[in-house]
Amino acid sequence: MLKNRALVILVILVAAALVMCVGCAKKKMAPPVSELPSAPARQQAEEPRAQEEAIPPSFEEESADQKVAAGLRDVFFAFDDYSLSEEARTILAADAKLLGENKSVKITIEGHCDERGTVEYNLALGEKRALGAKNYLVNYGIDGSGISIISYGKERPFDPGHGEEAWAQNRRAHFVVQK
Repeated sequence: MLKNRALVILVILVAAALVMCVGCAKKKMAPPVSELPSAPARQQAEEPRAQEEAIPPSFEEESADQKVAAGLRDVFFAFDDYSLSEEARTILAADAKLLGENKSVKITIEGHCDERGTVEYNLALGEKRALGAKNYLVNYGIDGSGISIISYGKERPFDPGHGEEAWAQNRRAHFVVQK
């Protein structure tokens, strides 16, 4: 009986010691006062770290792309047409101004069509729409080497509907900022 009681006490003591060791192991001890930097040195060391944390390194690189991507507006076309309406020219002028202020940004202009017509016809029409938007921007003074075009024809509709309202949304030149 005495042997069992001693064994129980020993197990309790070992368990208590383990709990204390594990609990204390997670605490970091402060360095001795002689190793602490002076107040000016601490301030200098903390200032760059605060600046680094406040502005992510990629923020400045992405800000021009993000600004342009948020500001570019699509232009829309009439049925079976690739000519630029007055409204489309106004939108492209604003897009050109934004691109002119951010010359390093490169874009792709995607030409899109509605679901009517053959695949081949719509691919050609989409290319003419994208090229028309690109030519307007180049004539406005934007460097054409930073603009690529592609036609998706009717393959990537913005609105999957099957009526005039959906088709009007799908006949467009869409701007994508290249990464």
